[in-house]
Amino acid sequence: MKKENGKVSVIMGIYNCEDTLKDSIESIINQTYDNWELIMCDDMSTDNTYKLAESYMKKYPNKIELVRNRNNSGLAFSLNHCLKYVTGEYIARQDGDDISLPNRFDIQVKFLNDNKDYDLVGSKMISFDEKGVNGLRGVSFEEPKATDLSISTTFCHATIMARSYVYENLNGYRVNKYTYRCEDVDLWYRFFAKGYKGYNLSEGLYMVRDDLNAYKRRTLKSYIYLMKVNFDGYKMVNMPKKYYIFLIKPIISAIMPKSIMKLYHKKRISNEI
Repeated sequence: MKKENGKVSVIMGIYNCEDTLKDSIESIINQTYDNWELIMCDDMSTDNTYKLAESYMKKYPNKIELVRNRNNSGLAFSLNHCLKYVTGEYIARQDGDDISLPNRFDIQVKFLNDNKDYDLVGSKMISFDEKGVNGLRGVSFEEPKATDLSISTTFCHATIMARSYVYENLNGYRVNKYTYRCEDVDLWYRFFAKGYKGYNLSEGLYMVRDDLNAYKRRTLKSYIYLMKVNFDGYKMVNMPKKYYIFLIKPIISAIMPKSIMKLYHKKRISNEI
């Protein structure tokens, strides 16, 4: 399919987010950059998420596409489903419980237009919850490289805008039990292995609905799976041997007392916005 120059295709996997989806969709509709399309994939929601998304599709039939999985299949599968319908030169991520600032697309498109040597651009995130804004958080690497993956993620997944060929050449997201909840980490390894370059803007262009207790839902098995994704990724990018000690980080996280983990997650948020 031929990609339309300048168009931003937003891919959004949605599941049981009826309470937050309206604000998320409206933040796309209200972008100052108007050459966009939104493709949503419902992952067999059991609430009114699909009906709400459908109402927006009917209201904006030329801008919004809605598809649905036959079974509950996870985020990576849903995003791959969305990728089948994109027609834009750029592909942006958005989650159904988050909000893009009005100038997000303008800024990211301008960056990619002005910097042809970069294949992807992300940004910092503004953390918020039902009590209001908490602060700014995100990765500290301006121009990440593969070795940075031994320390932390290299891009805030939901903030990224990539050139469409990136997803095409990487064949989207990998779907298996090991990449569940860390499909983005696997994507970054393959991104760097392909020789692509990305950049992180220092400003917060994306408001993330922060759940500081999300780490409590991770099981020991999920941490072991993350360790396998990292191990496979290390081999993929020819990670120097001195970094292999960091492979045990997921296990350390798994056995860390919950009180310390909660403090760690709070410390990641800066008061500066």
